Amino acid sequence: MAKLYFKYGAMGSSKTAQALIAKFNYEERGMKVWLIKPSTDSRDGIGTIRSRIGLEAQADAVIEPEEDITALYYARPERADVIIADESQFFTPEQIEQLADLVDEEDLPVLCFGLATDFQTKMFPGSKRLFELAQSVTEIKTVCSCGAKATVNARLDAQGHIVTGGEQVVLGGNDTYLAMCRPCWKKRIAAERKAAR
Repeated sequence: MAKLYFKYGAMGSSKTAQALIAKFNYEERGMKVWLIKPSTDSRDGIGTIRSRIGLEAQADAVIEPEEDITALYYARPERADVIIADESQFFTPEQIEQLADLVDEEDLPVLCFGLATDFQTKMFPGSKRLFELAQSVTEIKTVCSCGAKATVNARLDAQGHIVTGGEQVVLGGNDTYLAMCRPCWKKRIAAERKAAR
């Protein structure tokens, strides 16, 4: 029986690399993959899915927030054996429900990869819905510079200081975000505030 999977982790935890490795593994066995991503993620180009370690693929579909994923899937000329979704935190809760419906109605595995929380440690709406609906939830771990498990996606400004306010979505890579453990994140914010006085 197929499942909705949510594989999440902090920035730099190899989520996209694992998504592309899963794609390769399915295709190596002759299976058809529908590789999708939300249009919000335009950092590497509209249709490009690229990992930090150099793996790259073109998405079969770039999904706009108002689009119905179920309708897009049924409009395809052929069915897939699996759906792999990168940057799933940017899908709307309704789109996550549509992916869950495809699991139920088509007995189709859906593998969603993404962040759980933003730079303020608040859950993305799409991720929240995934935690509520996924039959399998797996954390992809990465580490803070202190060696502890990183759970915070710290956003950095141009000077390398931690940002604590602003829009939930700001696209960026290693120059914009740093995976940290919560104690190090809090200490660094306090130290930067003290230095700014």
